[in-house]
Amino acid sequence: MQTLTQSAQVELRSSGDMCPHMPKDRCVPADIAKWFINRADREAGDDMTHLKLQKLIYFAQAWHLANTGDALFQEDMQAWTHGPVVPSVWHAYKQFQWDSIPTGDDPDVDHRVAQYLELIYKNYGKYSAKELERITHRDDPWIETRGDIPLEAACSNPIGKRLMRDFYAARIGKSWQ
Repeated sequence: MQTLTQSAQVELRSSGDMCPHMPKDRCVPADIAKWFINRADREAGDDMTHLKLQKLIYFAQAWHLANTGDALFQEDMQAWTHGPVVPSVWHAYKQFQWDSIPTGDDPDVDHRVAQYLELIYKNYGKYSAKELERITHRDDPWIETRGDIPLEAACSNPIGKRLMRDFYAARIGKSWQ
């Protein structure tokens, strides 16, 4: 099973300089989703399934929280069976189920946000959707949020931003305590 390499964690730690401090709700999950969908290199065989998209959005939020202490977007993610999910993004793309989501309109994303998302994609886009799911299932924010809820059971518990921030910050030697 693959894990995020130490060098990738260092690179994500250094991303703090490019992590934008945006006004509340400046970044919305829908635009972040569009950015990742359009970023997939389909000519090279990459695709963007709903499962993979949700995990990329999760890691973008988690590492932004770890580096800046601030959320990239305000909507809560939930600890669903297959990992963290942004409900509004799930509703927007649910019709694609397990199929690849086609590219669409360009998102309204600040250039600093785009640079940051590119770094997330560079470090996580190479993994399959199922591998990203396994990674999130090993990490405390998803585990603690689900608690004793069986894997096959529905769960809409929000994953706490503070929990995400502290867990990923610890992985890069930061503390927001």
